[in-house]
Amino acid sequence: MAASNRYHRYFTVSWDRLHRDVRELCEPLLDHDFKGIIAVTRGGLIPAGLFARELDIRLVDTISVKSYDKMEQQEGVQVLKGIDHDGEGWLLVDDLVDTGKTARAVREMLPKALFVTVYAKPEGRSLVDRFHSEVEQDTWIQFPWDTAMAYIEPLAERYRDDERG
Repeated sequence: MAASNRYHRYFTVSWDRLHRDVRELCEPLLDHDFKGIIAVTRGGLIPAGLFARELDIRLVDTISVKSYDKMEQQEGVQVLKGIDHDGEGWLLVDDLVDTGKTARAVREMLPKALFVTVYAKPEGRSLVDRFHSEVEQDTWIQFPWDTAMAYIEPLAERYRDDERG
């Protein structure tokens, strides 16, 4: 399905917000003794690094799956790199759960991992054990690694330019 038909809103996440949300997710996990973290690539790489820092975990592995191409979901989930265990004692991290297609695939591969995402949409939230914030299903989340800061001219200048032009 095309992004223009599916996504009607945008939710922009700043670096500060991402770090704050991950820290809040980490607090109740401090008493867990995880073997390590498994990041769902690519979106889960940066959040997994933040989890590793906050929970003082040194062992970080990846599971690589592809279900998006730009802003459009693909038909299936392509597993590019798997894991050779069931996830017991591991923290599985992704940036978000959307429709649940990717989450279902990694959950099947790692059924015993504690699965956390920073953000969750209604269609997929039941597939993760924990998440920080729920976002509407029709909202595209813009993560800080996908955006850049840019100058925006003040409204008064734009208004003056419109009057002249």
